[in-house]
Amino acid sequence: MAVDVVTDIVIDRPCAQVAAFAGEPTNATAWYANITSVEWRTAPPLQVGSTMDFVARFLGRPLAYTYEVVELVPGERLVMRTAQGPFPMETTYTWQPLDAARTRMTLRNRGEPAGFGKLTAPVLAAAMRRANTKDLARLKALLESGPAARPE
Repeated sequence: MAVDVVTDIVIDRPCAQVAAFAGEPTNATAWYANITSVEWRTAPPLQVGSTMDFVARFLGRPLAYTYEVVELVPGERLVMRTAQGPFPMETTYTWQPLDAARTRMTLRNRGEPAGFGKLTAPVLAAAMRRANTKDLARLKALLESGPAARPE
């Protein structure tokens, strides 16, 4: 069974600001509760082919994986994919301006778990949905909290 989790939120900031902050991998530790570190494998800036090592905790267990950027439309869409491990995953961020000051950010995680993961896919999807909802709320709070927290 495939896992396909889509969550979104409206952030009261211009699209360019939201995309610049959320689309910068090294900022992930600021708004993803479960991501503990991000290390570039390739040199910044972000572009198609860029790779980064992420370390996270998911369902109480450490998880290390490498993402590769497979699609990038600055300010609109970022797609990253990992193929290693028991749960190959694709993460997509999209940013849509609602007006000059508000942005809808959508976060989509999809993958095809292997082995035991196939049996636990519904549990994984539910846990992912809860985590993504909290992470997007954390991003919203961070970006809306004041000038020091917002990228210029």
